[in-house]
Amino acid sequence: MKAAVWYAKKDIRVENVDEPVVEAGEVKIKVEWAGICGSDLHEYVAGPITIPTEAPHPLTKGTAPVIMGHEFAGEVVEVGKNVTQVALGDRVTVEPMITCGKCKACRQGRYNLCEVIAAFGMSGVGGGFSEYTVVSEDMVHKIPEHMSYELAALVEPTAVAMHAVKLSNLKVGDTVAVFGAGPIGLLTVQASFLAGAKKVFAIELSEERRKVATKLGAVAISPAESDVAEEIMKQTAGDGADISFEATGVPVVLEQAVNSTKMGGEIVIESLWESKPELDANSLVFKELNLIGSIGYRNIFPTVIDLIADGKLEVSDLVTKKIALDNIVEEGFESLLQEKSQVKILIKP
Repeated sequence: MKAAVWYAKKDIRVENVDEPVVEAGEVKIKVEWAGICGSDLHEYVAGPITIPTEAPHPLTKGTAPVIMGHEFAGEVVEVGKNVTQVALGDRVTVEPMITCGKCKACRQGRYNLCEVIAAFGMSGVGGGFSEYTVVSEDMVHKIPEHMSYELAALVEPTAVAMHAVKLSNLKVGDTVAVFGAGPIGLLTVQASFLAGAKKVFAIELSEERRKVATKLGAVAISPAESDVAEEIMKQTAGDGADISFEATGVPVVLEQAVNSTKMGGEIVIESLWESKPELDANSLVFKELNLIGSIGYRNIFPTVIDLIADGKLEVSDLVTKKIALDNIVEEGFESLLQEKSQVKILIKP
């Protein structure tokens, strides 16, 4: 079968590999659609970041090269022994976290904070950028018949945004600022409105992405055309945003978020970083700001599936291109780097 395999930074190859074999407790999925995630792009541009290249991952026991792809959906075409919750023909999406189940975080149900967490499609095992893939039964979530595979492939990134909003102290009537209108940022815009936000600002350089944010109901601001903090203060009668979400991983943006948030407000960081940002701690102290991090998601996939399937989250607006697996490098990864109009690119294996 064909698969997109990560070997090193800027080295992803579409090649023929053996079809994965189903073992006890596992299911084989024919992948219908898969999405390129921001973390995939990080690995392509600056990796390895989370992909193990020398020592095997403690859970998966694998190293690079690895088939990438962790946002995907498809049809179950084979089940292993002892599988009871999934059957042939089931339409499914996959929650791609692999956890130990033994550490303190796992025992508390906070499995996204597992001490040795692995990601399917990254941590030496995977992935969704292939014609077929095999996952553990407990990673599989069924989707309703009326939900398309394209929408189901967007459940994973939507869960990231929903988890960040759920972690925050966002209250009905709050004003929110979302820094970055990529997939996670745009999904955070929608999740904020769903949680009761009265007004949401979307701060984004790309004009095309600002248009999507505006379509979703946000007030779009270009940081190239105005001082972001000044503009937000102006539009909030000098108060600032109650909650700010940082979804870029760009150091200067974190400073903008601090300056744009009201006294006693909150900043939620939901991005991954290729560098270590510098931040004046006094800027947090003098405004008594709360700063929290959000990673992945937990116990939220079924809710997200229902919200998307029922049309309460319009995630289809994020899809800007659909391509074949053969073109994943030039039309996928390179396109995301060079064309700021791109938001979410889906792959058809």
